[in-house]
Amino acid sequence: MTISSLFLRAASLLAGLCLLLGGTAEAARFHTVVIDPGHGGKDKGAFRGGVRESHLTLQTARRLESLLKRKGLKTTMTRRSDVFVSLSSRVAIANRHRSAVFVSIHFNACRDSRYRGVETFYGGPAGSKLARAIQTRLASRLKTHNRGVKQRSFKVLRQTKCPAVLVECGFLSHGGERNRCRSGAYQQTAAQAICDGIMAVR
Repeated sequence: MTISSLFLRAASLLAGLCLLLGGTAEAARFHTVVIDPGHGGKDKGAFRGGVRESHLTLQTARRLESLLKRKGLKTTMTRRSDVFVSLSSRVAIANRHRSAVFVSIHFNACRDSRYRGVETFYGGPAGSKLARAIQTRLASRLKTHNRGVKQRSFKVLRQTKCPAVLVECGFLSHGGERNRCRSGAYQQTAAQAICDGIMAVR
């Protein structure tokens, strides 16, 4: 075998190895999902018709955690009970993890009770793909208005080092949607949509 043939063979093996390693790295870009149930404790979030946002976010977050664990992913919750956690603390929890994504769960409200639907926010380019993957599934499966994916400078998105999104799972100010949001079936569907969106970009 000539030197040129040896060189070409080595180059081919190296390219194959790089492709294999690159595919593995792509498939394992993150191992941990930091789940952030919005509000809590003294911060009840939106409150309409006797329904408290902070309770719904925690219930939905617990469902999401269970689904992700079944997929083999590690999870961390910024809170596991009805306690107040500052925005800075939520960011600090997320930033303690390497190879992670951050998902903050919320429910919406507006003075105009006609508004309904779901929307997903991201802070920087790293979170945009995750936001789109979640939003597409969320709107489709919950069969509600798709309010789209939007970039915002919320603190938990701006200061979190890993890819981060904030998901608004429905409007508590809309009577019909509020009744749906408080049901276990709705929360489970939302959690499954978020889980599948996360897995789609992993």
